[in-house]
Amino acid sequence: MTQRRRRSAERVTLSDVAKAAGCSLMSASRALSQPGRVSDALREQVMRAAQALGYVPNPAARALASSRSNLVAVVIPSLSNSVFVDTVEAIQRVLMPAGFEMMIGVSHYRVEEDERLLRSYLAHQPAGLLVTGFERSDAAREILGASSCPLVTLMELSEEPEDYCVGFSQIEAGAAMTRALVQRGYRHIAFAAAQLDPRTLQRAEGYRQVMQYLNRHDPALELLTPQLSSIGLGAELLDRLLAQQPQIDAVFFNNDDLAMGALFRARQLGLDVPGRLAIAGFNDLPAAAWMHPALSTVRTTRGRVGELAANMLLALMRGETPEQHCIDVGFELVMRDSA
Repeated sequence: MTQRRRRSAERVTLSDVAKAAGCSLMSASRALSQPGRVSDALREQVMRAAQALGYVPNPAARALASSRSNLVAVVIPSLSNSVFVDTVEAIQRVLMPAGFEMMIGVSHYRVEEDERLLRSYLAHQPAGLLVTGFERSDAAREILGASSCPLVTLMELSEEPEDYCVGFSQIEAGAAMTRALVQRGYRHIAFAAAQLDPRTLQRAEGYRQVMQYLNRHDPALELLTPQLSSIGLGAELLDRLLAQQPQIDAVFFNNDDLAMGALFRARQLGLDVPGRLAIAGFNDLPAAAWMHPALSTVRTTRGRVGELAANMLLALMRGETPEQHCIDVGFELVMRDSA
């Protein structure tokens, strides 16, 4: 059997085309379904790969583009705190006056649920799609790549010109808080995290880069657990860190829920914060400023992310090309009394 026949028998996918063309799945999809949105060189590269492999587009996927509705699908990982609530509310404030309704799906940080939601929502032929982050299963990438539905990604950045996204550098945000703690004189800085979604791991990488640069990185000072994040878990993680690494003088938690739990526990233990132990969080949830002591954290503009992403999606749904394919909203260090 020839190579082409073998591939045809195995049903050549868009992922195969993207791999052969040396580009991302989304680039290959746009080159085939929206050739005007990619460069001539990329379009020719993808077309050559598709012809060489004998790729035949899925007619069902193509049909998605032919009959759009007034629905916009939004897939987020959680609604358990204000992080994504703020984002969704801002999206709604933009889309509703423009005549669009939202379908909101919560993946609970599970890749299989993310995949199921994408498959289900795209079957409704939405006018547009907003998703959180770029990391997902191969099957989910295939689903997105086979659809020509306008897509904007929330909370993360991409250098790929075909990706439309609004977010900030999670790595740099993690590094910035770590540097701030170092500048305040803390030497034995631990990093504690739960849920371990891609954005958490990027913040951990920012922490790691700073500590490695200073030759202070110790893997034993990283406490990462896949458990769901909660205030109670923050207290538990602090107990574990103090028992295993009593020399620590600061803890950077990947979110405010954990950090607030640690603050409560430190108070129960009679620990002087920040004298004996500094505690920092991430996101600047509304309660952070009212903790005792007030929590030092990284402020993220979740509402701004939602607003800008929704406006970017509106432009794409109208057939327009947004002025920027990727918008970095940045972040702000908020150093209060806990560090």
